[in-house]
Amino acid sequence: MTLTCEVYKDHFKPGMYVCSQCNHPLFSSRSKFAHSSPWPAFTDTIREDSVTKMMESLTAFKVLCGKCGNGLGHEFVNDGPDEGVSRF
Repeated sequence: MTLTCEVYKDHFKPGMYVCSQCNHPLFSSRSKFAHSSPWPAFTDTIREDSVTKMMESLTAFKVLCGKCGNGLGHEFVNDGPDEGVSRF
C-alpha cells in the first residue's frame, strides 16, 4: 500500500488556492500557516462568498466551495495560530 501526502501542506509560495473542481478563488497564501494537521491550514478565505459553511458542531463547520459546492473540509473555530482565530 502506497501512502500519498497532501501536495500543498508544506507549500508556502505566494499565490492563490482555488477549488479543484471549478477554479473558484478560496484562500490566499497570506492566510496560510503551518499546522500539525495533514492538510494545508488557513486563517481566512479570500472573500466572504469564497466558501459556504454549514454548522456541524459548536466548534466546527463543514466548508464547501462557494461556487460549485465541492467539499473542502472544515472550519475549526478557535483552532488557528492566534487566540480567537479559526482554522480552515
